[in-house]
Amino acid sequence: MLTTLKNAFKIKDIRRKLLFTLAMLVVIRIGSQLPAPGVNSEYFQSWFNSETGGAFSFFDAITGGSFASMSILALNISPYITSSIIIQLLTIAIPKLEEMQRDGEDGRKKLAAITRYVTVGLALIQSTAMAIGFGRQGYLTTFNAMNVITAVAALTAGSAFLMWVGERITEYGVGNGISIVLVINILSRIPEDLSMLFEKFVFSQASAPAKAALAVVIIFGVIIGMVVLVVMLNAGVRKIPVQYANKVQGRKMVGGTTSNIPLRVNTSGVLPIIFAQSIMQFPLIICSFVGYQGTGVWAHILKGLNSNYWCSPAQPIYSIGLLVYIVLIVFFAYFYTSVSFNPLMIADNMKKQGGFIPGIRPGKPTSDYLTKVVNYIVFIGAIGLIIVSVIPYIFNGIFGASVSFGGTSLIIIVSVVLETMKQVESQMLVRNYKGFLNN
Repeated sequence: MLTTLKNAFKIKDIRRKLLFTLAMLVVIRIGSQLPAPGVNSEYFQSWFNSETGGAFSFFDAITGGSFASMSILALNISPYITSSIIIQLLTIAIPKLEEMQRDGEDGRKKLAAITRYVTVGLALIQSTAMAIGFGRQGYLTTFNAMNVITAVAALTAGSAFLMWVGERITEYGVGNGISIVLVINILSRIPEDLSMLFEKFVFSQASAPAKAALAVVIIFGVIIGMVVLVVMLNAGVRKIPVQYANKVQGRKMVGGTTSNIPLRVNTSGVLPIIFAQSIMQFPLIICSFVGYQGTGVWAHILKGLNSNYWCSPAQPIYSIGLLVYIVLIVFFAYFYTSVSFNPLMIADNMKKQGGFIPGIRPGKPTSDYLTKVVNYIVFIGAIGLIIVSVIPYIFNGIFGASVSFGGTSLIIIVSVVLETMKQVESQMLVRNYKGFLNN
């Protein structure tokens, strides 16, 4: 990776793109430190510390700490992520959107425009709910119409600005801009989390050097092991061989080639975890906004939904929430794959092109075979996602090792870094080919 970056900086065009990307990331981190006007950040910080746990820790992680400090970028790109997921799901339900998706570049531009409008709308709704819902509780320095409007405008503008920055990185920089913004936010929290872990498990064992050294080994061993597992999940591919029969076109014989259908083990990426977390955290967020703590059975249900209580030896009953979380991950892994992967359409296209899977008849048998294989590898991918996402909860429940970067964050980081490096390498390869042709 370092060699690739070193060689990339030797090429003027790629160097300019990398420097532009770095400059935009610096702008993002500066914006994350600017306080939103009219907001009492000290109140919100104390409120966040009392409410954090399962409901807001991941949200704060993907905003790079902007949410906890209530900067002008507090909402960050979360409205854009939500908007993208909504539009992606609606393309299956609304024929007009599905038609846009199939219209090539023009259709994608129209969908991107719709996503922008929905993003601004969601940011406006979220900022308004925060300003009005928390305003009377001390969220605003003075609760009046002007401060509410100012806070709403600042938070909405901050989210729209980050969306614009992400698109500019995609256009003039390297990689997918929105994904890179998300990664830099998550990475910005890792030093603080590591400092907290070392303070609790290493520096506190100053009188016992052996225990301190063992704690260091365990911390880095768990992190490295999770990264390796995530890399394996992202790189794992099941290739289905496809043979194309010979046929005559004009005076020439074409076909007879062999290809394959690459099926990723982790076909749905990080989305099953995000969907599962959203469903588990939604009741907690609503209750936090309205100040409801729950009584009787409802109090126990809310604690079961809060990941801060999972895997606790003192209160094992609340780990039932973890089992619900695991079931949701498996469900959404299959759901998203069924939405994004159509075995029947692939089988029909193969049949029209004269292709077939060796040993499998074309048509419905091929569709059934692909469905069987996909269901098998989706289950393996879901198990991998469960392992990566549950390990941080186990360590938090048993040892109190609470960190903002968990399995979800690692999957995002590894996926984006690998994809960005592939794009840099492909641009370097194209540049070398152009140089060879020009010579």
